[in-house]
Amino acid sequence: MKSLRQLSVDPSDRGSQRCRLGPGLMSELGLSLGSPLLVSVPGGSCLCTAWPRPDLAEGFLQMDLKCSSPSLISHPPTHLHLDPGQLTPVPCPKLKGVKITVVVQSVDFKKRTPPRLVHELVKDMLKGVHVHEKYVINLEDFDTDIRYVVIESINPDSASTGIITSKTGVEIAGIQTVRHYRSQLQDQHTVSLGGLEEVSASLREMLQLPLLYPGTLSSLGVSCPRGVLLVGPPGVGKTLLVHRVVGEVGASLVVVRGPEVVGSRPGESEEKLRAVFERARSAAEEGPCVLFLDELDTLCPKRTGSSAPENRLVAQLLTLMDGIDQSDRFLIVGATNRPDSLDSALRRPGRFDREVIIGAPTLQQRKAILSVLCAGMPVCPSVDMAELAQRTTGYVGADLSALCREAAMHAVREISKGSGEQVVRMKHFQEALKLVRPSCLRSSLGRTELSPVSWEQIGGLEEVKLKLRQSIEWPMRYPEAFVRLGLSQPRGVLLYGPPGCAKTTLVRAAASSSHCTFLSVSGADLYSPYVGDSEKALAQLFRQARACAPCILFLDEIDSLIDSRSNSQTPNGVHTRLLSVLLNEMDGVGLKTLERRGTEKILQAEGVEENHTHEQLDHQEVCNKDVMVVAATNRPDCIDSALLRPGRLDHIIYVPPPDQQARLAVLKVCTKSMPVDADVCLEELATKTELYSGADLESLCKEAALMALQEENMEASVIKHTYFLQSLRKMSPSLTAQQIHTYQTPLR
Repeated sequence: MKSLRQLSVDPSDRGSQRCRLGPGLMSELGLSLGSPLLVSVPGGSCLCTAWPRPDLAEGFLQMDLKCSSPSLISHPPTHLHLDPGQLTPVPCPKLKGVKITVVVQSVDFKKRTPPRLVHELVKDMLKGVHVHEKYVINLEDFDTDIRYVVIESINPDSASTGIITSKTGVEIAGIQTVRHYRSQLQDQHTVSLGGLEEVSASLREMLQLPLLYPGTLSSLGVSCPRGVLLVGPPGVGKTLLVHRVVGEVGASLVVVRGPEVVGSRPGESEEKLRAVFERARSAAEEGPCVLFLDELDTLCPKRTGSSAPENRLVAQLLTLMDGIDQSDRFLIVGATNRPDSLDSALRRPGRFDREVIIGAPTLQQRKAILSVLCAGMPVCPSVDMAELAQRTTGYVGADLSALCREAAMHAVREISKGSGEQVVRMKHFQEALKLVRPSCLRSSLGRTELSPVSWEQIGGLEEVKLKLRQSIEWPMRYPEAFVRLGLSQPRGVLLYGPPGCAKTTLVRAAASSSHCTFLSVSGADLYSPYVGDSEKALAQLFRQARACAPCILFLDEIDSLIDSRSNSQTPNGVHTRLLSVLLNEMDGVGLKTLERRGTEKILQAEGVEENHTHEQLDHQEVCNKDVMVVAATNRPDCIDSALLRPGRLDHIIYVPPPDQQARLAVLKVCTKSMPVDADVCLEELATKTELYSGADLESLCKEAALMALQEENMEASVIKHTYFLQSLRKMSPSLTAQQIHTYQTPLR
């Protein structure tokens, strides 16, 4: 049986509920003239009556959507190809009664038209119509203010379809406007949120109490809360959260974005704002309503230093919010990512009663968000969401959405080349991670594109490597062991030792192996000619690092950034002030409210066990919630003693110059990619390079390679032992025995 091609409905059939088919198909389906027929289409279905086509042609279908499922009201099907199996004959007995909701065009019609007249009009228009429970009857062809009728229930209950006759009792359950009904339809198709369940529950409670139970609050002698302010970083899901919760509560939504209200002529902005509040009041007459002010900081900045038009707009909003009385059943929800820019008069009880802070998502929340985003994607089962959540520290919901989109694009590129299946794998996510970085770091001072370095690329220093792994890698890899023994990640690590002994390279290797965020800062980034700017930049750097925790903040050459107060010539100089900021940031009394991460842990229902992965992620969040400061210096005597105490720089690690075994290991690493001749004896070179640092040894190998090219007129294919010896005679070690002796004294 071939498929049917859908054509647009004939103008003469509009409002007739007819479905035009070929006579051959009607006889195959056992349909007679006017038989009721349920047509299933993508996104819903439609109840029609079967009629033959005037031209008797087969393979075509034309249907009038007089009675259809609610989803087809806003998205009617067009130019489809249907299978005959999607057409089902249904019985339609005469109905005894029907309960309906009437949808009218305007609030004025609803107010001014007597209910009895509406009842008579609707009963007359529904006569002879085949109806389906929970479906919508389109009455726009009657050219009245009554647009739709929603069939809530039918009598007898045993049937889901039926025909309304003159003897059918019609009961009107309620009257709504088209605007309110369409907003409810849109709310039914809300996007699911991951990781915001607790914030969602808190916001839902605040919306439901005054909107659905106003009598209860008044009987207790308390007034309804009038406003809710959502605060959080950009991309965390504030706007999406409001749309979702408003849909769940069943309220209508009036959205206003800050710049939309601002007008050019004097008084225009205030007039627009008054019109918005009036619109919310009229919507609230039909049912609960929420007025959502997005980007509130652009609408109501602080009045100090602002221009007169902005001041008038802020004053108008304050007046309108104070003018809301108990009879107005609408709430105001504001959203901003810059709460400090808002006028302080807005943030008092009576206006914005409560502030809901949505922090950057935690490890568990990132896993939930990724699961929601990947639900509609063909993701390979081998993709580990827990590992992705660990690799995406500092990512907000918008970043994670961009990450999934980029991974899908990589998969599409592979498919277009014919080299892959239609599935998103872990390698695609790893490629996407290189391109999509946390949005909170895009304007960061210390943002560093780190070229990966492995531990094997650093010769020797095994004891130093172990101590660094214990400080950085172990809390990430074995969080449950740390929690079991009551340990937490150290606050800071100081590497000190002679120049050229791989202090910076060790930190790069630690950051590469732990997959956490890496920020590096130098004096050029911090120092400013303006008083207070350097301290502000350092505090901002710590704020951004905390947003991406677990994070390594690397202060290379810390002695040039922060001087010891005992050696300082100027006791109130910029070095001293920077040190004060650093000490406070490393073990201050607490975080600012806006810097919090996620919310409290959700309690599990009785009898529901958390699996091992969830428990491990929770442990990891506990162990790695702070910023780790890693500092490096070759002048430890210049560092203030307050910074060296446990609780700030917990681990102080001496990076010694390489001994003979370490020098041999460094030489092996340096010559690994070089075509070295068989007569080269690295052990002999290691013996002869006493007091050479790692940087000296690397320079020695490069010098030998250049000498080989020079001696053999650029035709050299191998590096001989004689070239190493010649380079050794030309070079001298950068370290001295006296210099090394100065580092032997412990710092504490």
